[in-house]
Amino acid sequence: MEKIGPIEKIYEAWSAIADGRIEMHEDENYAWVDSSDRSKYYEVSWEDNVYGSSDSATYWQGYAGYPVLAVWMKRGKLSCLKEELLEELKGIAWKELNDKYKRDYTKAAEEALKNAAHKAEITDAAEKTYEEIKALDISVRRGRIRHKKENAQ
Repeated sequence: MEKIGPIEKIYEAWSAIADGRIEMHEDENYAWVDSSDRSKYYEVSWEDNVYGSSDSATYWQGYAGYPVLAVWMKRGKLSCLKEELLEELKGIAWKELNDKYKRDYTKAAEEALKNAAHKAEITDAAEKTYEEIKALDISVRRGRIRHKKENAQ
């Protein structure tokens, strides 16, 4: 992996999974991932070990944003958080937090996790997942929308 994003994007990916905001289309090599406020959706597409996405982090910054990470988890490329811990990450308003802290993802994650009953276990799992990301033999490219999501807003 050429460029790795902030570890906090792992929490956002887990929230997307916990909230059921991922619509997989394995047979066509793409998935839709809704934003935390469900005002937008992102396409993640892949061919072999090359992934692209229309989310800002992947498209503009060149690292795997949370939609890509979530799809990797759903596809078994990365470990996912245990179900009981995923529950603690449901319903987090990541867009609102990231805006509030002006893209300081560390501060946003600190606020998101401040009341988590298993915060230490969640952060330890994120560190392990971050190491997994570093070891992946996957390329990330700038994405483009190739499909139209039905009933999109």
